[in-house]
Amino acid sequence: MNELSSTGQDLTPEQIHRRIGELGDWFHNIDLRGVKTAPNHFLGDYPQQKFRHFAHAIPADLRGKSVLDVGCNAGFYSFEMKRRGASRVVGIDSEDMYLEQARFAAQVLGHDVEFHKMSVYEVGSLREKFDVVIFMGVLYHLRHPLLALDLLHEHVVGDMMIFQSMLRGDPAMEEIAEDYPFSDTSPFERPAFPRMYFIEKRYSSDPTNWWIPNAACAAGMLRSAGFDIVDQPEAEVFVCRRRELSSLERTLCALPRGNGQ
Repeated sequence: MNELSSTGQDLTPEQIHRRIGELGDWFHNIDLRGVKTAPNHFLGDYPQQKFRHFAHAIPADLRGKSVLDVGCNAGFYSFEMKRRGASRVVGIDSEDMYLEQARFAAQVLGHDVEFHKMSVYEVGSLREKFDVVIFMGVLYHLRHPLLALDLLHEHVVGDMMIFQSMLRGDPAMEEIAEDYPFSDTSPFERPAFPRMYFIEKRYSSDPTNWWIPNAACAAGMLRSAGFDIVDQPEAEVFVCRRRELSSLERTLCALPRGNGQ
């Protein structure tokens, strides 16, 4: 019988270690019953060391709640939400390798998590709203980031969204006026004015890094898409609540048809 045909919880540390290697390079360092998936990660014990800075901002008791992890990678955050008692956790990613890793990790840890191959632009096909949506480490990899936020708001965020993006530029956030005269170009010279940096070629050797906002831009995009920021427990992390859009906002944010609507 194939050694992976068991529940996964019967595998020896040697079998787990061997399978980790077979599944390629891991970006999430996950402890699989004493065996680490990425012990030499260039960011250290990632994402655990980042999570500990904002873990307190997520409800400790998620019993009866549903969670969607968008861009789940190998499933670290999906598993953390399951540990908090979430009744249903769904992870989506567009990369087959990450999904294979996530399914294996879930098997070893004994977590009942659904994983599906899907991009953020396809979330309408889920036809379901979730109590908590995790959208971390995805925005800057997208060619159409604001569209992604609009789609999340429209289709899957029922209440809370945990958002994180790599940020660059000035970390400050200034008060934005309701309007600016066409002749006034001074706001665009201020470092804390919302701005997005476009990466035409590569950043950090990654061709999928497309848009990197500063803090003010990330916050402004979230508000524009219909999310109220209720906490910023870590420099790159925003805890948001979904709000209904006004009729004017819905007109301005009108989505193209054909996205599962």
